[in-house]
Amino acid sequence: MSVTAISKVVTANDLRSGEVLYLRFPHSWTPELAKASVIKDNDLAIASLAFAQGQPNTVVGAYLSDVIDARDGPRASHFRERFRAAGPSNYRHGKQEL
Repeated sequence: MSVTAISKVVTANDLRSGEVLYLRFPHSWTPELAKASVIKDNDLAIASLAFAQGQPNTVVGAYLSDVIDARDGPRASHFRERFRAAGPSNYRHGKQEL
């Protein structure tokens, strides 16, 4: 039986604004999921998550999220992550304006 590798990204919330952020190599953050660095190696995923969790003055709640590889960048594979990527649901501005 073969095992399919799952692609992941590191996601967190900006400490000051609360905006959803995604890790982009080398060691920067982007609010756009399509620009996030996709991780396919388990050791790199663990190291990237440790880096994110080691930035308590920048981001909070960092974790690994499954994504689907697409031609135009990664896409969220779960409803919760698609919802987070769209921005706050209590008003329409910013990401939801698009």
